[in-house]
Amino acid sequence: MALHKSGVEDHLIYMDKVSGKDFNRPEYKKLVEKLKSGDLLYIQSIDRLGRNYEEVQNQWRILTKKKNVDICVIDMPLLDTRQGKDLMGTFIADLVLQILSFVAQNEREYIRKRQSEGIVAAKTKGVKFGRPPFPLPDNFHAVHKAWRMKNLTLKQATAACNMPVGTFYSKVLKLENTT
Repeated sequence: MALHKSGVEDHLIYMDKVSGKDFNRPEYKKLVEKLKSGDLLYIQSIDRLGRNYEEVQNQWRILTKKKNVDICVIDMPLLDTRQGKDLMGTFIADLVLQILSFVAQNEREYIRKRQSEGIVAAKTKGVKFGRPPFPLPDNFHAVHKAWRMKNLTLKQATAACNMPVGTFYSKVLKLENTT
């Protein structure tokens, strides 16, 4: 892992399992809370920070200006705020950041577009998404009738059908709306 090669210890690595479409991510929030002035933040690549052009720019400013944290983007040496703190270095880093954050958001939008096109194509071919429907047990109709006649409680009916309450209700609604 590139962070290990940069000398970052495991307990200092924050990884989110959610999309980088925005910055409302639990691990990212924890990381920002822990960062203090003078810290150095290593990021594998700019798209690991985020994939929203404006938000990446905003977060970069918050981290570098408000929190006074240095950032080193491992796969893009030009994005290392420890280097070139003069006007020219800042200008080049800002320019590279804008280009890379634009590319990251653009890539995210292309991925979403291709994904939705793929879903539409699969649906036209008859592909079904999601779990297969839970089959009705053989005794469902009899249990349903007994439950509606108040001969069984809901708890007894769901136990007899070996179903959770929510599944039982959804099957009841489906049955009653089709008959």
